[in-house]
Amino acid sequence: MRAQQKITGFSTVAAIALAVGVTYTGVNGAAAAPSDKIFTVSNYPVEARAGDAVAAKTKAVTDGQKAALRSLLKRLLPVTAYGRLKKLSSVNAAGLVDGLSVRSERNSSTEYIANLDFSFQPQAIRNLLEREGIPFTDTQAAQITLVPIWRATGGAVPAAYGAAQGQKAWTDAWKGLDLTHTLTPIKLEALRADVLPETIAALANGNTAMLRTFASSYGGNEQVVVAIAEPDMATKKLNVTLIGNDAVGQMAWKRSYRIDASEPTYTVELAGVVSLGVIEGRWKATAGRGGAAAATALNGLNTGSDASDGAEPLQISIEFRGMSEWQDLSRRLTNTPGVADLDVIGLSARGARVSLKYPGGAERLAEAVGRNGMALRNVNGNWSLAAQQ
Repeated sequence: MRAQQKITGFSTVAAIALAVGVTYTGVNGAAAAPSDKIFTVSNYPVEARAGDAVAAKTKAVTDGQKAALRSLLKRLLPVTAYGRLKKLSSVNAAGLVDGLSVRSERNSSTEYIANLDFSFQPQAIRNLLEREGIPFTDTQAAQITLVPIWRATGGAVPAAYGAAQGQKAWTDAWKGLDLTHTLTPIKLEALRADVLPETIAALANGNTAMLRTFASSYGGNEQVVVAIAEPDMATKKLNVTLIGNDAVGQMAWKRSYRIDASEPTYTVELAGVVSLGVIEGRWKATAGRGGAAAATALNGLNTGSDASDGAEPLQISIEFRGMSEWQDLSRRLTNTPGVADLDVIGLSARGARVSLKYPGGAERLAEAVGRNGMALRNVNGNWSLAAQQ
């Protein structure tokens, strides 16, 4: 049995969430204190081996503090500033930790495996970033209501993507995310019985005129976002639409994800993680220090337009030395403003192949990822991405 399978509550969605910079908490995650919530990184998986149990636990916690701090900083920083995290690699993470709690743990005489909550000192983190001149967002948005809707239409679908199982998987994908400590706190609501199918169909087609009608079923609350997931087995894609009003304003955003028949829940969980990242990224772009420039870099996300429309798909090989580096690179690439329709075509222990769209093509993308600590190069007619050395 692999180590992470021993951890209670740790699943595929946790690994996906860590890969793209969104915190996973588990369906039964505990809430943090009401103030400075964003400075808690919850349900972080740690693992270490050493000569004895005490040394293994010490190593796991020490390494976990460093990794959790990096995860927190990526929550606070705009993606365009991720490259500047190298300046903070020598920071003593333990000196910034305010508290630690155990979600679950298992150990042997030489191994320690756990899921931990790390709370960091808010003012110490702010002081660190201000001292280094790194832009960040340190305030939470107002809570929004999000309604996850599974819309299985257009032909036969496997049971895993049918109406009942699909709706449960889509709802669970959102419940599995940390919707409390995120910069954009979310309250999940089920679809109300009085919402007509015609209204959902119109929203799935991007008809923002129906938002007021939909919101009326939720007490007229204007800050409601609908997350509609639609499986298309003919193209083996899961099409996701986020439409509504969040803390920034109106949005109408779409992205497709390749369906992996061997892991039916993986695509659903990935879609949930990336969708939360989009909502959070919109807030960071407008509420962060220096947010006006960052908002422009969103390439139309605030208005719902997609600057990648009409762009030809790019196929890129990604090289990495281990799964932790793959998680880091995929997170940076996913959060690069302008990247759309990103699909993981293949994944191995040392490489991946992805398809995506970017306005201006590969040359412009190379400039964008270069500002974020990655190098995209043309090697004999093939584009290859790796971490900058």
